[in-house]
Amino acid sequence: MSYEITQTHLSQYITGLYEEEKSPYTIQKYFRDVKAFCQFTGNSFPGKESVLRWKEYLSQNYRPRSVNSMLASLNHFFSWMNWQELRVRFFRIQEEIYEREERELTKKEYEKLLREARRKRDRRMEMLLQTLGATGIRVSELPYITVQAVKRGRAEVRCKGKQRQVFLPEALCRALRQYGKERNISAGPLFITRTGKPLDRSNIWREMKKLCKDSGVNPKKVFPHNLRHLFAKIFYQMERDIVKLADILGHSSINTTRIYTKESGRTHRRMIERMQLILYTT
Repeated sequence: MSYEITQTHLSQYITGLYEEEKSPYTIQKYFRDVKAFCQFTGNSFPGKESVLRWKEYLSQNYRPRSVNSMLASLNHFFSWMNWQELRVRFFRIQEEIYEREERELTKKEYEKLLREARRKRDRRMEMLLQTLGATGIRVSELPYITVQAVKRGRAEVRCKGKQRQVFLPEALCRALRQYGKERNISAGPLFITRTGKPLDRSNIWREMKKLCKDSGVNPKKVFPHNLRHLFAKIFYQMERDIVKLADILGHSSINTTRIYTKESGRTHRRMIERMQLILYTT
């Protein structure tokens, strides 16, 4: 038996994702991952051996967690096509007990990025960074930060079929009100392009990377989702309430939230040193 993925299949699949009420980001990601597989196989392939070759190719070029994410997209598509026999297993990943320091964005580094945005007079990026940092929202949820939400002091965010309230700090509201006046935005989303459309994730990612060189922050640490991690870590360090944090972040499972509360290896080392359980060294 041979398999073929046509443009009609892909169009119908996108429609199906909308009907499942997947988020816009999830729809883009699933479509992008399936298209990458199509380009690898040339749209038609003889069977599961082609899928396994794709899995092997991914394993040689991406980290296991990223590979599993892309395989999840493909497995979802195969299930939608009723090609259950093509689904593949994920790579087993041993969970790290602490966050790698080279990937952890610190509060000081966040402040350096803000100062650099201000120095460059990049007002939009300055406010965008502070909004993500002060609320912990996903970058895909930025369109819910509207003029009306700022007036209320809270945003009604809908993501992944769920709705939650995101409270906006008063200092952030004051800054966003001023920002809206500067940009002549009287209603709707505050972070938009010149044509009035919500900012694209890839554009935000590129603009953030531009701040790295002159601010002295490692570019590998600078991407929108790391600001969500920074928010989560600071909140947890203050409150030590993982259940409340899960509610704020919009997580259905506390196990997901635990990923956000990992401390760095440096922090673990300091804690172990303070235990002072070494009495004799010679």
